[in-house]
Amino acid sequence: HWAVGAWLAGLRSHPYNGRVSTTVRVLAIDLGTKNVGLAVSDPLGLTAQGLPTLRRTNRRADLARLRELVEALGVMRVVVGHPLHLKGYASARAQEAERFADWLRAELNVPVELFDERLTTVEAERHLRAVGASRSKRKQAVDQIAATLLLQAYIDRQAAQRASADLPAPAPPKAGPA
Repeated sequence: HWAVGAWLAGLRSHPYNGRVSTTVRVLAIDLGTKNVGLAVSDPLGLTAQGLPTLRRTNRRADLARLRELVEALGVMRVVVGHPLHLKGYASARAQEAERFADWLRAELNVPVELFDERLTTVEAERHLRAVGASRSKRKQAVDQIAATLLLQAYIDRQAAQRASADLPAPAPPKAGPA
């Protein structure tokens, strides 16, 4: 988890910190047993960028790092990956993600929601193999890429929902000659 701390230290000293207006900045969490993949939306809420992977130690330390990220980045929403089975029911891992999201809701001052993340890790692994990453490189990068894929899917779904809400209602059919 030292990489996240070093990254945050650099962020605090960044000349644009606090001076870039944002829409709703979102933090995505891909929860694993050993690591937490992290990604954050850009200031305009259009794209997802991976953050250094958080190595899990204990709940208190994990929460401290996540709280630090939320505050440092101005995050206004957290999305936790919800690894449902392909048929849509909740597995043991999905239930763990639900408990984790409930815990974050109680501990953070931002909304926390679950988002279906079926196959993001598989897709991340496939991408890393396609670019010829070694097994050790894949192991290091898979959580970050999975979180990035999760967040980009969330951003795209939100944009599609906004776009469909902005569409005018269809005009009623014109009455023809009687």
